[in-house]
Amino acid sequence: MFLKLLVPAVAIAAVFVCGPAFAQSGTDDAKVDCANTSVQSELNICADRAFDKADQALNVQYKKARAAMVALDANLSGELKGAEKALVKAQRAWVDYRDGECESQGFRMRGGSAEPMVVSGCKESLTKQRTKELKELADGPEANQ
Repeated sequence: MFLKLLVPAVAIAAVFVCGPAFAQSGTDDAKVDCANTSVQSELNICADRAFDKADQALNVQYKKARAAMVALDANLSGELKGAEKALVKAQRAWVDYRDGECESQGFRMRGGSAEPMVVSGCKESLTKQRTKELKELADGPEANQ
């Protein structure tokens, strides 16, 4: 009985003791200058920032591509519609692919301090490529002529 009460008490105490340390690391993240760093923990933060920026651009472009597919569907008869549905299906599959591919790339550094940087860098690269693909889809074939 004593042990059942001790484990939760220790966990709660750990949160109070370590909480400020975790909060402090979040504050330090904002101070990282990605143009001037060579410390691995900061490189990891910068790689994550770069991925976040690429992901934001992807989300903007995805909305444009989806709107283009809705417009395309509007011009098709009932049995020919499905552009938006196909895009949504493809995007969900792509996100699963990206995350799985980058997780597997991370295994090159598994357990090392550079693993998060490798995963974030992979996600950034694949996300930028997908953003280009979505732009081409939204712009249509006449944009390349």
